[in-house]
Amino acid sequence: MVTLGHAPAAGAEQRLKDLGITLPSAPTPFGAYVEAVQIGRLLFLSGMLPVVDRKPQFIGRLGGELSVEEGRNAAELAALSALAAVREHLGSLDKVTGVAKLGVYIATAGDFRDHPKVADGASEVLLKVFGPEMLSGRVVLGVASLPLGLPVEVELVLEAAA
Repeated sequence: MVTLGHAPAAGAEQRLKDLGITLPSAPTPFGAYVEAVQIGRLLFLSGMLPVVDRKPQFIGRLGGELSVEEGRNAAELAALSALAAVREHLGSLDKVTGVAKLGVYIATAGDFRDHPKVADGASEVLLKVFGPEMLSGRVVLGVASLPLGLPVEVELVLEAAA
């Protein structure tokens, strides 16, 4: 079991550099909402999509037009967009002290059953950036469709330093 706040995320920004990961530009809303809301020490992110500069990078459903590997890549990109939103809101990923929950929504066709493999694309980004001590609980759901015809949407709840 992971306990929130027990391990500081100091070094998340350095891990990004060490891994050669460049975050995309922070996403902007496609509607009447904000990307991040902080209540106390909890930071709630809106659903993050696999887009770059407001342009979808993947279109379709898993088990239909897209493969598991493409789904993993879409989940990874959505997680990187989430980190960009966190950095913009907090000023630094080093202010994250816990990952409370990861939600991954996957648009599927037919009898698709590899949801965990797709969701691991997002989980592994968080693991690399924040380390194993902040691995979180996760919800993975298959859905009929997602905004803009995208295959994956990622949602995060984080704990931030006071």
